Order: sequence, then structure tokens, then C-alpha cells
Amino acid sequence: MIDARRFWKERMREHTKELSRYTRYIFNGHIAVVMFFLLSAGAYFYQQWLQTVPEDFPAGLIVALVFASITTYSPIRTMIKEPDLVFLLPAEFELKDYFRFSLYYSYVVQLYVIFLAGAALGPLYFTVYPELGTDHYLAIILLMLVVKAGVMQSNWWMLQERQPSVRIGYQAAVWTVSAVVFYSAAVDALLFVIPGLVLLAGLIVYAFRMSKQKAGLAWDLLLEKDQGRMRVFYRLANMFTDVPHLKSRVKRRRLIVKLLTARIPFSGNTTYTYLYRITFARSGDYSGMYIRLVAIGALAVWFIPNMWVSVIFGLLFLYLSGFQMMTLWQHHRTIAWLDIYPVSFEQRKEELIRFLRQLLFFQTLIFVVVFAVQMMWAGTLLMAFGGLLFSRLFTETFVRKRLN
Repeated sequence: MIDARRFWKERMREHTKELSRYTRYIFNGHIAVVMFFLLSAGAYFYQQWLQTVPEDFPAGLIVALVFASITTYSPIRTMIKEPDLVFLLPAEFELKDYFRFSLYYSYVVQLYVIFLAGAALGPLYFTVYPELGTDHYLAIILLMLVVKAGVMQSNWWMLQERQPSVRIGYQAAVWTVSAVVFYSAAVDALLFVIPGLVLLAGLIVYAFRMSKQKAGLAWDLLLEKDQGRMRVFYRLANMFTDVPHLKSRVKRRRLIVKLLTARIPFSGNTTYTYLYRITFARSGDYSGMYIRLVAIGALAVWFIPNMWVSVIFGLLFLYLSGFQMMTLWQHHRTIAWLDIYPVSFEQRKEELIRFLRQLLFFQTLIFVVVFAVQMMWAGTLLMAFGGLLFSRLFTETFVRKRLN
């Protein structure tokens, strides 16, 4: 007989220990400073932008889309491990309390997203709809809390369905109905809120009835979902410290590999040049993160009205890209046959520094083009000079010191 409550407490203790082990590396000193700067600058420009928001701005639509997305995306952390598929499967019906506590835990830890989104969109909502007042907006937040609880429970029932198309279709239906409900509530069209909630309740009942027709839990699906979420966390932590048990996903990406390696000569001196470039292209950790940082940085440079602040943001995103791409150095640490390469340690280090510098130069070029398109010639020159200088100093001082 399994004591489900005690078993859940043990798994929760292990899970908390694992998260705290890497979280302290993620939120270290300089990252905390960068995040504080980003939040402070974002809050300042957000406040300035609110003063110029037109009366017909679709704030209600934005609130509805964001709230519906937060409500619909309700993952459930079960902390299932691979051996459980063998040893716990026969005792599935003894673990009802375990999964019930998992639902409670998943709901509570996701509340911060609701409160952050509510706090962020509140000033915009009050600016566009000042006549509705604070009580009306708080009622929408309360409605979101209730809807999320129901949707999370229905998501748990839908995890017994093995067909991905059915689960995706259900999620799409829930998101659509939730968006209609929150939009109606946001614009004070209460006539449409009640029918929307009834339809949403019907979808939840459908998930419940569907689960009753299934033989039991889809343990392999639970494991896949849980491992996928932990893999995201490990990839984030791997940018700041060594995560030995991270399982990296590899994709072929022939076009990107061809663009990055077409001009590399076939020579022993370019061994690590080729290795680092195909690792950057094929690994799911690096190219995607680099592209996202370039895109977000370009948007920040484009939308920030102050030229000096735009340049600072550009340099900040150069730092974030360079810092996170440094983990290429440790990517192949567990592959012993790299040690037999007839390539010196210094050459390997120089190849990585050169590649990082090229990535930062390219990112600088993108930011320079953004300034040039806006015809901000002073900002173009400042970004070009500052970006090239920063890229050079960053790779020659910070990166070289860390590699040594």
C-alpha cells in the first residue's frame, strides 16, 4: 500500500531541491542588475507611452488575448520519473491524492503569472476604460482565477487522451471561448459573458466524460510533458552553469549549416570552427536563443524613442547574446574523443572567441540597420562604433578570462 501523501512530499522535496540548485546560478549578481535595468526602463517607457494612448486603442482585445492565453496554458507538474512507468503503474488507483496535490501545486505556482499580467495590463486598461473602475478590473482577475482552475482540471482529464489532434483541438476551443468571455467582460458587454461561461463549462464537462471512457492514465504522456518542462528549465540553467544531465535535442537544419560552413576550408586549423558552427546551428539551445535575442533587441531599438537608451539597450542585448553563447565551450564536455584531436587548447579557445565575436558583429549590424531605416544617423554611428567596440572588448576580456 502506497502512502500517496508521503510519496508526494518526498517528490516535492526532491523537485524543490533540484530547482533551487540551479535557480541561484540563474539569478546571480549581474543578471539581477540586467533584469532590474530592463524592468525599470520598460516601466518608464510604458508610463510615457500611456500618456499618448488614443481613446480607441483596443485595450480590451489585448486583455482578452493575454488572459485567455494564460488561462488556457495550464501545465500540470506531476514530477513523474521514468522508473514510475514500471513500478507505479500497477498502483495507479492508490495515487489519487498524489495527483490531486500535483494539481493544487501546479495551480498555485502559476498564480504569479496571473497577478503579473494583471498588474502590467492594469494601467493600460484604466487609461482606455476609466469609467469602469478598479472593481470591474478586479472582478475580471477573479473571473480568470476561477476559469483557470476549471481549465486546469479539464487539462488533467484531457491528458488521458493519446491523440494529439484531439488535445490541440480542445485547447483551441477553450482558448477561443475564453477570449470571447474575457473580451466581453473587459468591454462591459456582460450579456455575452454568461453564455460564454456556459459554453466553457460544457467543454469542461466534455473533458470529464471523455476521461471516464479511458482505461487509465497515459503515464508515458505525463512523463513526456514533465520532462519537456524540465528540459526548458535545464536549457535556461545551462546558460549560467554546467548541467551534466541535460539532454540536448539535435536538428539537421541543412540550410543554416550550409550557410555557416560553406567557406570553412578543409584544414586541421579549422576543426573547432566547423564544430562550433554546426553545434550552434543544430543544437536546440543556441541558434533559437540567439535569433530570439536579436529579434527582441531589434524591436527594443526600434520602439524606444530615446536614441541614447536605444543604444544602451542594443549593447545590453549584445551582452546577453555573448554571455549565453559562451556555453558552447562546455557543450561537448562529455565527449572524450575530442581530446584526441591534434588541436591545441589555445587554438580551440581562439576559435570559439572568433566565432562569438562574429555573432556579436552580425547582431550589431542588425541593430545598425534598424537605426538606419529610422534615419537616426547619430544613433547609427553610435550603435556601429559602440557595438563593434563592445564586441571586441567583451570577447577579449570577459570571455577570454572565463575560458582560462
